[in-house]
Amino acid sequence: MGQNLISHNLVEIDFKEIIYELRPCLDASGQPVKGLHNAWIFLNNPKQYNSYTTNAVKEVILAFRQASNDRSVVAVVFTAVGDKAFCTGGNTKEYAEYYAGRPLEYKQYMRLFNDMITSILMCDKPVICRVNGMRIAGGQEIGMACDFTVASDLAVFGQAGPRHGSAPDGGSTDFLHLFVGIERAMQSCTLCEMWSAYEAKSLGLITEAVPVLKVDGKFVRNPMVITDRWLDDSGAVVYGRSKTGDDRKDAKDILAGGTVDLAPLDQLVDNLCTKLMYLMPDCVNKTLNSLRKKKLEHWDRNQQSNRDWLGLNMMTEAKAGFRAFNEGPKGNREVDFIKLRTMLSEGHPWDDELLDAILPR
Repeated sequence: MGQNLISHNLVEIDFKEIIYELRPCLDASGQPVKGLHNAWIFLNNPKQYNSYTTNAVKEVILAFRQASNDRSVVAVVFTAVGDKAFCTGGNTKEYAEYYAGRPLEYKQYMRLFNDMITSILMCDKPVICRVNGMRIAGGQEIGMACDFTVASDLAVFGQAGPRHGSAPDGGSTDFLHLFVGIERAMQSCTLCEMWSAYEAKSLGLITEAVPVLKVDGKFVRNPMVITDRWLDDSGAVVYGRSKTGDDRKDAKDILAGGTVDLAPLDQLVDNLCTKLMYLMPDCVNKTLNSLRKKKLEHWDRNQQSNRDWLGLNMMTEAKAGFRAFNEGPKGNREVDFIKLRTMLSEGHPWDDELLDAILPR
């Protein structure tokens, strides 16, 4: 009977910049289930911390459409190759060398990016973000579009837009406050300060974090963070603040002496996929869509005007910020913010003279 089923995919594609895999579902005893799968979608640019190029964005859209249509798929796992990063956002080399100064081109790119977010939010299957490392900037945004997040406890989470010439308008200004509240969202989106995986869990941003660092054959918690509870400046109880001083130096030594093994993270993902399999599929999909409406309410209201602004911003701050990141020497990849503000306060136009004055040397 299945041989006569109609395909509803837009196109059939041979993925080149991402990896698309069907992995067998596991039953409650851990055994593969014949004919049922989970679709694993991997960003595959580890040398550039799994930043997505324009072509990769196109492939992610089609991958989610394919997984959504696949009748054998129970859940979608969105992740990346390696153990350093899930995703650090758009490819800054491509931004600096192609899109900088070309607002109409970047506006077209942002249509693709918006479609990527929407393809996640409209997927007919539950979507799990498997965070194998840094989830920053646009990576944070595509991750928050997912339904669940489980992470390596070495992962960090945050934004980078205002530091590098953009605004986190690819989802964070729409979604982040739904997870952590408006004050926390303000802190993350404007100050670009990172949260550890344990902070992210305690704030409600992610479902679970698991140790993946092996030292002397045993898994240990991320040595770079203090995992005991503590009170922040507002008096709220949180976990996972970063170590400082000599404690941080010692932690770096432990980190350097260990090896990263993502098996516990994969086990966490498999367990979650198995739980989802033992539920009524259409009831799960309806529940997901009802809950996703909270994200879509903001996303659909803002995505087009944000796209327009982000395109125009490629003539000014984004042009400067992405060039600074791409061209600046290691450790100095930001514009001279004081020089920029001083020149603007004096009424200097955004021109090549200003750009040359603020780029790092």
